[in-house]
Amino acid sequence: MVKRIGGSRRKSRHKLAKNVRDKGKIKLLRYFQKFKDGDRVCLVAEPSVHIGFYHARFHGKPGVVMAKRGRCYQVEIKDLNKSKTVLVHPVHLRRL
Repeated sequence: MVKRIGGSRRKSRHKLAKNVRDKGKIKLLRYFQKFKDGDRVCLVAEPSVHIGFYHARFHGKPGVVMAKRGRCYQVEIKDLNKSKTVLVHPVHLRRL
């Protein structure tokens, strides 16, 4: 058996990197944005905020907000034929 090297953010340098023009402080409106149950959202990572981050394979996927859990939102996405639930901080969500 070979030991697996690396964690969940391995090989994600370009996918989770910011554009040069977008570097700097993030807007607080985006950090504190509110969503209701049933809102359609898209998972778009904000690399400068590490809390409430999802796995890199779900980057760019659309989903539906199911509920709020603490600061984060429970988002249901389709991964091939399965529906999966991901907990995501609102800074990583964009309204569709």
